[in-house]
Amino acid sequence: SSGINAEWPLRPGLTGEFGPVPGTAREYKASGIGWLAVGDENYGEGSSREHAALEPRHLGGKAIIVRSFARIHETNLKKQGMLPLTFADHADYDKVQPGDKVSILGLTSFAPGVPLTCKLTHPDGSTDEFSLNHTFNDNQIGWFKAGSALNAMAQ
Repeated sequence: SSGINAEWPLRPGLTGEFGPVPGTAREYKASGIGWLAVGDENYGEGSSREHAALEPRHLGGKAIIVRSFARIHETNLKKQGMLPLTFADHADYDKVQPGDKVSILGLTSFAPGVPLTCKLTHPDGSTDEFSLNHTFNDNQIGWFKAGSALNAMAQ
């Protein structure tokens, strides 16, 4: 998924029903659909252990978009091949709606210091686009492209 722009649906579940995050993630994974999570401030606080980043990857997660990360958790997500991204403008958090299809644009030229773009396609067909920041360096981009730091080391 690193060589193309990525698109993942953002909605409660395939049936439109809200449910627990792990169960909904398993539903998407079983259907071969990647997913992402949107969070607020200091996402991952208190979860410095790598298992907290391993579970979203194991369940088919592709990205986490938040206002801010707890420092260690952000790095652990990168090691798992996930895309930890932050809203360049914190107010863009309020543009995300249940049922949105989310596209992350700019992955074909993914580079340190270059923001990515989030395109939301809302259920009514309207769209919003905004910038997403990241803190990846060249080595960490290699982890993402390989699927994880461990995969990169095995290459």
